[in-house]
Order: sequence, then structure tokens, then C-alpha cells
Amino acid sequence: MKKILFITGSINQTTQMHQIANELPEFDCWFSQLFTDNPTLNHIVNNTTLLSGTVLSTKFRLLSEDYLQKNALQIDFGAKKNKYDLVVFCTDLIVPQRMQNIKTIWVQEGMIDRYTPWSSVVRGLKLPPTLCGNTSLNGSSNICDVYCAASEGYKQYFTGKGTDESKIVVTGMPNYDNLVQHVNNDFPHHNYVMVATTDMRETFRIENRIAFIKKAVKIASGRPLLFKLHPNENFDRAEKEIRANTPANTLIYTKGNTNHMIANCCELITQYSTVVYTGIALGKKVHSLFNVDELKRLAPVQNNGASATNIAAICRGYLNHNGNRESFDPQLAMNSYQLVKQEAELTEELIANW
Repeated sequence: MKKILFITGSINQTTQMHQIANELPEFDCWFSQLFTDNPTLNHIVNNTTLLSGTVLSTKFRLLSEDYLQKNALQIDFGAKKNKYDLVVFCTDLIVPQRMQNIKTIWVQEGMIDRYTPWSSVVRGLKLPPTLCGNTSLNGSSNICDVYCAASEGYKQYFTGKGTDESKIVVTGMPNYDNLVQHVNNDFPHHNYVMVATTDMRETFRIENRIAFIKKAVKIASGRPLLFKLHPNENFDRAEKEIRANTPANTLIYTKGNTNHMIANCCELITQYSTVVYTGIALGKKVHSLFNVDELKRLAPVQNNGASATNIAAICRGYLNHNGNRESFDPQLAMNSYQLVKQEAELTEELIANW
């Protein structure tokens, strides 16, 4: 039985990898939190707090592994237990050298951070992309064999940043490909202006949080406010800032289903957060530190939840491909599986109606 290693990170990344693995029952699937073989990076992770806000940190690993254990999934942190036939990455910012000799597939897991002048410097000097301190170069290293993008807009974006167009296929993005499903929910509040914050300060980016809160109050213009804090934030600090600068009836959530909250809001204010795509898909008026028109161009395709199946089809096709990496066509692999699936569904329907 061929073995697949899925690289995890945040809970969003981890649940997406779980969905893909569920579509590949004929393979031996294992999971590892993102890791590095670089001694310097490992020293920083283990002995400083510089990367404590990233998925390399112990706290993210523990959260991911807790999820994996609760779902009875196999864990091989650092890929030390097995030799693998395929590795599925949620980021190409760190791809250990020993993994580059294996078949590799990259899966987009969320919004890509703003491309800055520093991103251009890091890329131009061919420095480690982790030095950007964000995800602005994620999907742009061209190091993996196949890239699974959320939309045609993102395919164009990754191509423009250096990844070969022939490697990229639009599969959709698990967790953000069937957002209409969140409209019917049991979240008790409705018709508020929702604010979804970002962990910029925790990841060493500059933010004037007080100014952002005051801007949200101005946009709300007397309407009720609901803040949903990013899970990586310093909750105590964030709540104190919100309470000091918003009306007394402002709601603050640190947990809960963010998509349900967005479905029930009348307007959505974000910073740098993938959840803005939920608002766009559900027809909400949205605000973002990104250009909203650009976000609409990049928005993940809505394919009724087929993204994990699409990505799994590419994994299956690549694992069963006997030629070299250049001769594998990921688009053909996905299309062929979709055609077979449609024919099987049609056959079942005909038999049922016979």
C-alpha cells in the first residue's frame, strides 16, 4: 500500500488535509505538523519566541495533533517513521530537502498575505521565503510538482509570482468551496455588523488596533457590533481594547463557528482574513485591508464541496503515474476522475429509475 504524508498547520489546514485523506481510502495516510530540517530554524523554534505565532510553534503542533488523535489519524511528526510515495503540503515556504526527492503536491489553504517590497527583496535575493514573516510567497516557490489553487484568479496570481502555469490546476479550496451551507444555522444573533480580526501583532506585523476598532464603530453607525477574534490573538489584550472603544452592547467571541456568524451579519469588516471570502460568497457587503474588487477576482470557486475530491483525484493520479514529473498532467487527472464519477452517478440513476 502506497503511503501519503499530509503536512498540517493551523486547524483550518489540518481539517482540509483530513478531508482530502478521507477521499483516498486505498492509500496509507499519515500526518505531520509542518517541520523543518534546518538546524537554525529548529533552534529558533525550540529556544526563542520569534516563531511562536507561526504553525512551526509547539502550540500549533499540539492543537493539530489533538485533532488528529481525536479522529484516530496516524501521526508521523518529522516524517521519521516511514518512507513516503507522496507528500501533500499546505505551504511551500518550507519544503525539507529530503522531501524534494518524493512526489509533492501543494494545496492552497487560505488567503495569501499582501506582497510587500520586502517580499520582493526576499524573492529577488533568493533568501528563505520564511524571512518574509508572512504567507506572501506561499504558492510561489515553484518547488512542488503540482499546485492546487482555489480559483482561476489565484492561478494567475501564482503564475505571476513564479510558479509554472503547467503545474497549477484550479481545484477549489476545502472549507471554502460550499459556503452557502452556512446560511441555515443556530447562531442566536442576527443583523449586526461583524468584525473579524487578524493576528498581525502576534506575527510581528504593524497594526493600529485602536484605529481599526474606531473605524468599525464608524462603519456600524449605531448598528450592533460583533467581534470575532482570531484564534492566535492575545484575547485579554484584544477584549480590553474593544470594550474601551465600542458601545456597551458589543458582542465579543473568541470561539464559535465564524462562518455562521458571517451568514447572520448584515455587513462584514475584516483585515487580512480568509473569512472575507465567506462574506463575498454569501453576498455580504465586505470591508478589507485588501482591495475588495481584487478579492472578488481571487475568491475561491464554489463547487458544492467538491474540492477535496478534486485534489484527491490528482493525488491518486500522480501516485499511479509511472512517467516522470514533467509528463504528469494534473488537469487531465482531475477531469478524468470527474468524468468517471459522473458516468457512475448516471448509471446509478438509470438503475434506480429502471
